[in-house]
Amino acid sequence: MNGFASHGLDEDAFGEKSGLQGGLKTFDAFPKTKPSYTAPSRRGGQWTVLILVICTVFTFSEFRTWLRGSENHHFSVEKGVGHDLQLNLDLVVRMPCDTLDVNIQDASGDRILAGDLLQRERTSWKLWMDKRNRETSGGVHEYQTLSQEDTERISAREADAHVHHVLGEVRKNPRRKFAKGPRLRRGDTVDSCRIYGSLEGNKVQGDFHITARGHGYRNFGEHLDHGVFNFSHMVTELSFGPHYPTLLNPLDKTIATTESHYYKYQYFLSVVPTLYSKGASALDTYTNHPDLISTNRNKNLVFTNQYAATTQAADLPENPYFIPGIFFKYNIEPILLMISEERTSFLSLLIRLVNTVSGVMVTGGWVYQISGWVGELVNRKRGRGKSEGVLTGKHYAED
Repeated sequence: MNGFASHGLDEDAFGEKSGLQGGLKTFDAFPKTKPSYTAPSRRGGQWTVLILVICTVFTFSEFRTWLRGSENHHFSVEKGVGHDLQLNLDLVVRMPCDTLDVNIQDASGDRILAGDLLQRERTSWKLWMDKRNRETSGGVHEYQTLSQEDTERISAREADAHVHHVLGEVRKNPRRKFAKGPRLRRGDTVDSCRIYGSLEGNKVQGDFHITARGHGYRNFGEHLDHGVFNFSHMVTELSFGPHYPTLLNPLDKTIATTESHYYKYQYFLSVVPTLYSKGASALDTYTNHPDLISTNRNKNLVFTNQYAATTQAADLPENPYFIPGIFFKYNIEPILLMISEERTSFLSLLIRLVNTVSGVMVTGGWVYQISGWVGELVNRKRGRGKSEGVLTGKHYAED
């Protein structure tokens, strides 16, 4: 009827087939070209492989991000009324133990005889320096002077700011004991004192100091010769709050040395209460379950304190108006930093994957068509293009 049969053409090839399959194709929102009218090309195959590779990479990246979760930081005024603050100290001073006074004087006027609460251990400065030289990490000494700040130490401190690392370190050392120091050997000179332990103080601004006996307080009848003074020291740990020895604080594993006898070291510390939470929002945990924070019964919840430190050191004139020693002045900031590691639902992950893969495929199709169209235009301008499906005057003449 329409002339297709006379040319050997099948009219059914240009229409939908009858039956159930043809009826379903009627409702197809994306009609497909018949396979007999498509021709595979090498460029199209390469482009398909590239799209599949990109989709695979994006899918793996989204899945890895979902597994790792995301960290959220919140700041809030600390709720409740604080009373006590635990101080953890492990420090070696290059003076005999019986020549040192260790005390805390806080803003409330209380004076705590920290020397009676902390443990003292007679030791040798050379032993600790040898220990420092033996302990290396990545070719770098773990103990550093105050003026040094290598990349290994910076990266270790940055790792302690992430929830998964903090929780992992806390679970590794549940006993939270202080490490044993090097043993005295026969012939070692006992010229130093190791002061270590934990003590409870008031949660207010305070001053923890180590001075020579008879200096700083009026201890009548006791006055040491200035020639025995040497406040060179090695800080293995200084932290506030629950004792987590594997977490690296700014002053941990630092050394300060001096040849002067009448010398003063001052450290100014700004302490920030910090809450680490995994699997739930730290803000919700802090609001709804404050008992978990005080008792630390939740394995996915760690309450501790961070601090920033600045230091000053000076050689003092030898007169009664100046007091040599090691002074840690700390101030409690009135805020609470809450760091939570959260993970979205699996349905959210599927939605992100569908959006990502769909976007890559649609964008890839557009780029493929546009690049083909641009290539065709370039070839036509160069005179190498061929017209397809257009009858010219030459064809009419041949007919």
